[in-house]
Amino acid sequence: MFKSACFFRLADDFVLPGLDALERVLQKARFVPCGPTQAESSGWIAPRGRKSKVLAETVGGHLVLTLATEKRAVPSSAVKAAVEERVERYQAETGNERVPAKVKKEFKEEVLLDLLPRAFSKRSTTTLWLDAKAKLLVVDAGSLAGADRIVSSLLAALLEVPGASPAPDLQIVHTQTSPSAAMAHWLATREAPWHFTIDRDCELKAADEQKSSVRYARHTLDIDEVAQHIAAGKVPTQLAMTWNDRVSFVLTEAGQLRRLKMLDVVLKESEDAKGRDEDNFDANVAILTGELSQLIPDLLEALGGEAAPGAAAAA
Repeated sequence: MFKSACFFRLADDFVLPGLDALERVLQKARFVPCGPTQAESSGWIAPRGRKSKVLAETVGGHLVLTLATEKRAVPSSAVKAAVEERVERYQAETGNERVPAKVKKEFKEEVLLDLLPRAFSKRSTTTLWLDAKAKLLVVDAGSLAGADRIVSSLLAALLEVPGASPAPDLQIVHTQTSPSAAMAHWLATREAPWHFTIDRDCELKAADEQKSSVRYARHTLDIDEVAQHIAAGKVPTQLAMTWNDRVSFVLTEAGQLRRLKMLDVVLKESEDAKGRDEDNFDANVAILTGELSQLIPDLLEALGGEAAPGAAAAA
């Protein structure tokens, strides 16, 4: 259900507003596809799929929301060519070789309005899971940039709920030890943290100006060569790992998870749970939240525990 995970910590005093009130706010910001001359549109959609109209889904006390974004992409080369044509026409008609910046800007705006209706649109979705009890927000994004839009939209929605408290204090989770430093230690000592194993994919980068890098794919990492790269100053930026033989993922230098995958034992449990709800949504959410609710605390402990807001991780 989630392919990536970027996690945020909610303040201890955060209280999830009433679901009925939240649902009404989300419905006002429901996703509408881009209009003919609209470059981008975003809004909430039903996490359960097209057959549902509910935007705020809860399973076992966990809130699940999905934001859709649609963009019309006009190739920059097409815009440039069309603007140049108008500039040449302007020069011929006015006899002026120099075209004011304001005129060029107007040409570009006109070109975009002309080309947008013919541009193909691309739609993407991002799902979040909010655990109000654990004060944790998890976004299906492998980077802060990818999570930013849905986090901003969530905060805006929470502020719109009648009687809601001020915007919740939401902080990206930082750890006492930086992920890069922890990964370097695990690889150099050839010893994974408790509950985890190191898999066969890794990327190491040098901190010098050349930014040279070494990548291992489907390759054993328990070798002298990896330790030598680390001793020479290369820093791990990605490392494939498995938690409790249940979930595999790639840990990044920023502490996000990518390529999340439930392993066979979890998939078997998932199959056994299916059929209890028509679309298996409840079962999938229960399994995802159940696994990540245990994986994330174990990972944070392996990284030295959470750091105080604003504190820098140890290198």
